[in-house]
Amino acid sequence: MTKLIAFNKPYNVLTQFSDNDGRKALKDYIDIPDIYPAGRLDRDSEGLLLLTDDGQLQHHISDPRHKLSKTYWVQVENIPDAAALEQLQQGVMLKDGLTKPAKARLIDEPDLWERVPPVRFRQSIPTQWLELQISEGKNRQVRRMTAAVGHPTLRLIRAAIGPWQLNDLQPGQWGEVNFQTVIKYADDLDSKNHRSRRNKTRPAISDGRRNDRQRTQTQPASRPSRRRRKPD
Repeated sequence: MTKLIAFNKPYNVLTQFSDNDGRKALKDYIDIPDIYPAGRLDRDSEGLLLLTDDGQLQHHISDPRHKLSKTYWVQVENIPDAAALEQLQQGVMLKDGLTKPAKARLIDEPDLWERVPPVRFRQSIPTQWLELQISEGKNRQVRRMTAAVGHPTLRLIRAAIGPWQLNDLQPGQWGEVNFQTVIKYADDLDSKNHRSRRNKTRPAISDGRRNDRQRTQTQPASRPSRRRRKPD
């Protein structure tokens, strides 16, 4: 059967299983063979990371074309005003283009674990938490978006990917979740946003059979070709 693992990635941990420089990586927390991250989470970011042993499911979760939204809790410098929130909601011009409209709102400070090491605050500058929901995957997008509207990010936590949430997972903890949830989520999204294209074939979701694939820990799951990012 297909495995889908939800992991609360701690700060300063790489989203890969090994590192030649001895930095903390997924192997320090997860001892399950033949699973691979579905997407990335920067080394200096925290929160939800999904891992699976199924290449098609991995692609469905990580590819922005499938519009699985990602929800972030973002602590920023100063208090964003209505104009800054509106800019985030309408799209922010970055060096690599205009971001898609996002959902952005002010929130109370979430009930979170202490970060290790702690965030460096400037005592003379207040901070504010935002909830930001995007469906893209630009490099360090959230940090660049908040900086572009005048509010540098101090702490960044991914709270949800599509229908999956952090819930009670503490940093370094993981648990197996229901991979079938993505099918219902994709159907609901199709019904809401693509009514005129109901009869089109949806992206295939693997049934978990892996008879035609032989993988090892060092051989990555199948994924669309793209330029590789250097490790953080």
